[in-house]
Amino acid sequence: MSERFEIRQAQNRDEPAIRSCAENAYDQYVAAIGKKPVPMVADFRSLIASGHAYVAVDAGADVVGFIIFYQEGDHILLENVAVRSDATGRGIGKRLIEFCEAEAKQSKATSVKLYTNEKMTENLSIYPHLGYREIERRREDGFNRVFFEKPV
Repeated sequence: MSERFEIRQAQNRDEPAIRSCAENAYDQYVAAIGKKPVPMVADFRSLIASGHAYVAVDAGADVVGFIIFYQEGDHILLENVAVRSDATGRGIGKRLIEFCEAEAKQSKATSVKLYTNEKMTENLSIYPHLGYREIERRREDGFNRVFFEKPV
């Protein structure tokens, strides 16, 4: 059975739920990486204020996931996507990424770019499955990152 949810622009009142979702989704990686991943310490208040944050909300209006993206030159940078652990496996993450890709097409961007930490091994198979191609690996800001790109 498919759960119904909607994607909408995040509002200031969503900030605590977005932060909680990020901490819930990324906490499992702290030990492997050796410190909190960037999405756990992001300035969600300013990302919401700048219009870069969107949330997936369920029928009860609870935030079950979120995505952060913005235009950067000729592409969209998908900076963060997360789904609460109790809501995984329902297609929410995929729908959030599809939403980002649709927005990229509408804005005339040529591609969507993203990166993940090399320790987040499931992402290394999920993104190629969604049509993203690995383009680079490098150490950046103290993290070993894997960069992906998908033409839109």
